[in-house]
Amino acid sequence: MDTISAPVLPPKAAAASPGPIETDAVVVGAGPVGLFQVFELGLLEIKAHVVDSLPAVGGQCVELYPDKPIYDIPAVPICTGQELTDSLLKQIEPFGATFHLNQEVSLVERRDDGRFNLETSLGTRFITKTIFVAAGVGSFQPRTIKVDGIDQFEGKQLFYRVKDASRFHGKNLVICGGGDSALDWALDLVGKAESIVLLHRREEFRAAPASVAKMKQLCDDYQMQFVVGQVTGFETREERLSEIKVTGPDGVTRRLPLDQLLVFFGLSPKLGPIAEWGLEIERKQLKVDTEKFETNVPGIFAVGDINTYPGKKKLILSGFHEAALAAFGAARYIFPDKKIHMQYTTTSPKLHKILGVETPVFD
Repeated sequence: MDTISAPVLPPKAAAASPGPIETDAVVVGAGPVGLFQVFELGLLEIKAHVVDSLPAVGGQCVELYPDKPIYDIPAVPICTGQELTDSLLKQIEPFGATFHLNQEVSLVERRDDGRFNLETSLGTRFITKTIFVAAGVGSFQPRTIKVDGIDQFEGKQLFYRVKDASRFHGKNLVICGGGDSALDWALDLVGKAESIVLLHRREEFRAAPASVAKMKQLCDDYQMQFVVGQVTGFETREERLSEIKVTGPDGVTRRLPLDQLLVFFGLSPKLGPIAEWGLEIERKQLKVDTEKFETNVPGIFAVGDINTYPGKKKLILSGFHEAALAAFGAARYIFPDKKIHMQYTTTSPKLHKILGVETPVFD
């Protein structure tokens, strides 16, 4: 997987609106769980608008790890984050969701009629009956390297994410970090880069043991190097980053020449304006029930990595389950006088009509 496809374009981008948009549902977050929330709402004939702070759909999967394999999506043995996003977009096509990208929700307030006023950082306004927070870890930013002046090389020789792995082929790389991302990219780029030095502040790793073992074997085979230490300075040549200064546990500072510096120190999650909505928060996550995945504010639901409850597991498949129950929980606000019946996509003519497929005839 040396190259990745272009970011997915949303099926329907928002047009300028002079007044507030009245809708049944607003989904905050266009990652995999947010996209599947659109699907589950669509099956109940609930149309959704989707707001995301990123410029493209796919959330963390596409923004940070578009080319990394995912193995635990039911009935899909392997797919990349980009491929999963593409499939979800195709799945929600029948429902005509409208996307509002590159903006975050800046205001949520309850109206006298029970609905919500919702406004984004770009001034897009909604009047909505329900809100689904599927914002992953919130507004996330990579943790940066703390060396004065080195930020001038960001996007040129200093990178916190990999969008096109081919740009690092044939280069002398230093990869910083001790988690799965650092190990995964070091292993992926071995044999493609001119040289790789993995730099971590200690001998122990937070990555999968199999990855650590493979990395150490490659070091024994002289295919890459592992150095213990931290970046404490850098040198330039002709206004380009040419060397980093690395201080080891022995206190000695050594120099490592390089073409590119990749830093994977993890993400710094920030709830941002969500923290001001009056929702019950526990360790930067939104507390929900496990019947409807509703927050303490009636009509506001939270699904995926943004929520917390006893036994919570941060898995995409868990988020899909939560989205299904949240959609049914929201239906009572949207259709207060309508009894919602459970139907199956396999056999329901009504759902086949909604999905735009023919009803199969069984012998």
